[in-house]
Order: sequence, then structure tokens, then C-alpha cells
Amino acid sequence: PDDAPPKLKEMAARLGFTFPFCHDETQEVAKAYCAACTPEFYLFDRDRHLAYHGQLDDSRPGNNKPVTGHDLRAAIQAVLAGKPVDGTQKPSIGCSIKWKPGHAPPYA
Repeated sequence: PDDAPPKLKEMAARLGFTFPFCHDETQEVAKAYCAACTPEFYLFDRDRHLAYHGQLDDSRPGNNKPVTGHDLRAAIQAVLAGKPVDGTQKPSIGCSIKWKPGHAPPYA
């Protein structure tokens, strides 16, 4: 699949990603952060405290709103400026995580 580690490595090289990413084979990382769908965004401050957990922006398939990254960008700008992130974080909406049989968390 497109999210297999070799494909992710190729994509990261092609797009010039310089940040680390995690292939969560056991799905334990997803459970630890209560992830429910993809994409789901988590932004941490320099002290590794969760500053933002939510959507990229208001775009959705078929709603004709452009992909701007507004919500995540605003959170990044606040964190970089040392300011609190707006507390009205909207949850991500996307494809639900396909949990391995017997591994679905209670919140799923």
C-alpha cells in the first residue's frame, strides 16, 4: 500500500521532508494519542507538550472549500511566537483508522 514504509521513504525524499515520521505497525502510537482518522494533526511545542490536535482546515471532499491548511498553520504560528493556540480546535474528519482485528480501542 501507499503508506508502507518504503513508499513513505520515497515520498519523503521526493517532497523534501526533513521531519521524522512514524510507521505505527502495532497501532500503539495511534492509541496513545487517541487517533481516530487520517489525516489527524498533532503539534507539540518545544517542551513536547501537545499544543494542537485537530484538522488541517475546513476543506472536505466535495465541499468546494480550498485546501489552505489555515487551522494547522495558525497553530504553528502561535507556537513559534510563544503564544497559546486558539482553544477552538476542530477535530479532523477523514478515513477512519482500520484497526487490526482485536486491537480497536474503546473510543473507536
